Amino acid sequence: MSKVAIITDSNSGITQQQAKELGIQVVPMPFYINGETYLEDISMSQSEFYGFLENDVEVMTSQPSPETLMELWDKTLEEHDEIVHIPMSSGLSSACGTTTMLSHEDKYEGKVFVVDNQRISVTQRQSALDALELAKKGFSGEEICDILLREKFESSIYIMVDTLSYLKKGGRITPAAAAIGTVLRIKPVLQIQGEKLDAFAKVKTLKQAKSTMIKAIHRDFDERFHDPKGENFYIEIAYTADDTEAQIFKKEVEEEFPGHVVWVDPLSLSVSCHIGPGALAIAISKKVDELQ
Repeated sequence: MSKVAIITDSNSGITQQQAKELGIQVVPMPFYINGETYLEDISMSQSEFYGFLENDVEVMTSQPSPETLMELWDKTLEEHDEIVHIPMSSGLSSACGTTTMLSHEDKYEGKVFVVDNQRISVTQRQSALDALELAKKGFSGEEICDILLREKFESSIYIMVDTLSYLKKGGRITPAAAAIGTVLRIKPVLQIQGEKLDAFAKVKTLKQAKSTMIKAIHRDFDERFHDPKGENFYIEIAYTADDTEAQIFKKEVEEEFPGHVVWVDPLSLSVSCHIGPGALAIAISKKVDELQ
């Protein structure tokens, strides 16, 4: 029996099939379309989802119910001593707060460790993989939690959004700003460092967006992390709907950062519904010292 189980949610981009292969459990995030509940990667595929978006169908995100989480934990603890649960960043979803609150129930105290290390998408995925490797090396659930929290701000994400309409729907920008941006054909580049999603730059072409994001990663390596070549970091790309452009960007990034093997993954549906198709992102995550 493995001592420590690793659980994350589908915001990480880890599919149910990948989870089985890795030995990680993934909680599917629920969302609502036309009043019906769907579970990511279980009752809704990527292609079906973008079909709904293209038809301007209302999509709303939600979070797993407390009952769903507790049932999963109870079943997992029948075969494991401890659980490390890595949800989406508390700065971007209330699901993390719910998960943390539940972990303080008497029957989970000292057994379930919730890691709020401000990660989402490919950086959240990397945290889950790091936790899995730490567990294999014999670290306890509490030790894994402490290590991941210690390096919680050692990552960056830059996201180019192809259209402003989905940010407007989610109330993240005003209708007036969306209208002006659409007329001017602005493609905003957003930034996630820690728990905040902030505006970073405004560009008009995909080429400019990719150049802006690559320069931002160089600047982070040089000035923020003092690691000019990014030797102690993973580089990842995430995207919505357009795998072809993501693969082109992958080659460009690998040429820009020699020696790096760049991971490419589609953004989760629960993230994609807020930014829409055509988005492209680049992320970096610091390698955990104990795994080097």
